[in-house]
Amino acid sequence: MGSAGILTDRQRRFAWLGFFLAAFQAPLAAIVIDDASWLFAVVVAVVVATVILADDGQRRRPVPADAEAE
Repeated sequence: MGSAGILTDRQRRFAWLGFFLAAFQAPLAAIVIDDASWLFAVVVAVVVATVILADDGQRRRPVPADAEAE
């Protein structure tokens, strides 16, 4: 059986990669760039983290009794 979440396993790996890249890029950009454009990387990281958390919650949801019988 495949993944039980809203993301496939491959999409989940790419989401984690995107989260880490955005999370590491934001502080580096804040040091190098004088304006507040680094804030966009923070917003992207938060959005991706929200999707990962939603997927994790969907995967941890218990399987209904009807589905176990099949």
